[in-house]
Amino acid sequence: MCGFLGEFSFNNKGSLSTAEKFSQILELSKHRGPDASETYCGKNYQLGFNRLSILDLSANGNQPKKSPSRRYDVVFNGEIYNYKELAKTYQLQNLKSSSDTEIIVHLFDVIGIEETVKKLNGMFAITVIDLQTDSVFLTRDFSGIKPLFYGVNEKGLVSASQFDQVFKHPWFKDDLKLRPDIMKEYFGFGYMQAPNTVYHSVFQVNPGELLEFKSDRTLNKKQLTSFEKLAKHQKKEDDETANKYNTLLDAVVKRQLISDVPIATFLSGGIDSPLITAHSKNNKPDIQAITLKVDDAYLNESEIAQDYAKELSVNQDIYKVKPSEILASIDDYFEKCAEPFGDYSSLPTYLLTKHASKTYKVMLSGDGGDELFYGYPRFRQFAEHFYLFKIPFSIRKPIVRLLNKSKLSNTSAPYYYKTFSEWQMAKHMHIFPLHLDEMFPNTSYSKELLELYNFDEVTTKKQLLNSLRYNEFYAHLQRVLIKVDRSSMANSLEVRVPFLDKESVDFSWHLESSLPQHKVLKKTLKTCLNHFIPKALINKKKMGFMVPLDDWLNNQLKDDVMHHVFEIPFYGAEFLDSERLKASILDYYNEGRFSAWGVWHIYAWQKWAAKHIYD
Repeated sequence: MCGFLGEFSFNNKGSLSTAEKFSQILELSKHRGPDASETYCGKNYQLGFNRLSILDLSANGNQPKKSPSRRYDVVFNGEIYNYKELAKTYQLQNLKSSSDTEIIVHLFDVIGIEETVKKLNGMFAITVIDLQTDSVFLTRDFSGIKPLFYGVNEKGLVSASQFDQVFKHPWFKDDLKLRPDIMKEYFGFGYMQAPNTVYHSVFQVNPGELLEFKSDRTLNKKQLTSFEKLAKHQKKEDDETANKYNTLLDAVVKRQLISDVPIATFLSGGIDSPLITAHSKNNKPDIQAITLKVDDAYLNESEIAQDYAKELSVNQDIYKVKPSEILASIDDYFEKCAEPFGDYSSLPTYLLTKHASKTYKVMLSGDGGDELFYGYPRFRQFAEHFYLFKIPFSIRKPIVRLLNKSKLSNTSAPYYYKTFSEWQMAKHMHIFPLHLDEMFPNTSYSKELLELYNFDEVTTKKQLLNSLRYNEFYAHLQRVLIKVDRSSMANSLEVRVPFLDKESVDFSWHLESSLPQHKVLKKTLKTCLNHFIPKALINKKKMGFMVPLDDWLNNQLKDDVMHHVFEIPFYGAEFLDSERLKASILDYYNEGRFSAWGVWHIYAWQKWAAKHIYD
């Protein structure tokens, strides 16, 4: 795990950064890799690497790294879990390191970049300079676990692990142009959805994508790995398939426990992390689990996690934190948050990973289980009310009113939203769409986002559930992964995600949900966990990484919110109705008519601008 930076000049039009300036920009991601830093400057490119040593702790594992033929120069962030199998399959010889990077550069010579990437199972972001064709390749893992930003203009291309390493680069910093459509998306959803960012010339590589830029600026783009909205040949969700998945997950966790540094798991009071911890215990009997305990009776779920740890006979480190401590970390957090990001649960995640990093370099998490196995209550709500959207809108409205009045339905969404796509999108937003339209008049969303939330072709409940999972995987899950990656890497901690192993994702994609019949969320995962934990413990309510946001905004944070929104220049004010936006903040404080999470999105935008744009 690491942070990297790359420059590639198009036809030598862009002068490469000086060694001093390049090192300064590379230093921005030093927290992602504090163990070693190296740079290499070629004829028309530079590569830099900050290393967090996980496999092969010697200098042999350092990067940038050239392939044996000297054709490829590579920087790679992440972990490849099937690297030993690939080395055996292709009978790789003369390996100079036991790291997964060594296998990658050898495979580039043997089977080429595209075929190598197709065979990788892991989490990764890679920049490759091909000296033979004078081109640069960018690629990212199929789930989007590891970030990869890039900027392109007439001078050349810059690729990096962090957003600020691109927009602060000399080729871009003096010509940044905000995109109002992506600003609108950020204020609604709280993050930047790939492939876009809030700047015209800066982008993100999509999950599973391979980009090739030639020196004449020609771009070749391929989607190497993607999951269909409706997978073929699905199997019924039952005890038999749950047993098969449990066996598969055990093998997944086993290979993700490979590490040359201390490793542990996160353990909460839910379903997903206890299942990962159970399989970790099965493969590594001395594994330790870390649990967050919040000093708030409503938010704390550590007692449930303690029951899990006792049943699993796992040594548990309970990290106790007071809400005041989380509050005190806000400025430090935003200092390290290099992009606009509005998920306030990042704060406890930031502190938890900071605590974990004192003892461990690698943690296993349970992220991805909700998205792959239908874990959110909204899945059930969507499935139960989808049929109403088949009724023409003008006829539907009085029907919905009657159903709600007679208590046969409990949602007003089919009354307010003309299409299911509109409802589904609004469900993920934290500023009401109507308010967002008023803040950004005459501004639509990007075509990529609209396609991601397009359910117009869905006609059956089976299609609906598969399309919902597709949307959750490529949309909401990306926000979760941003939260975990940015919070953990700010503390030089690698977090692995077993549920997002390629075999795990593929298995879940070919599983037909039993939700319409049994109404049970995450039925497969609960059946799997029941092999280790009594059923009576499994169905307790999970709180999640929550904080008393409403209380904070109205008390301890109120002055800072007012200062950042009303007293300093509002970043991007020329692209929005800032008066309408500010009125929403006042509505929240004076009338309670605006969401706390929406206020946080606005506040986080200004905090990011204050720390990284105005500073």
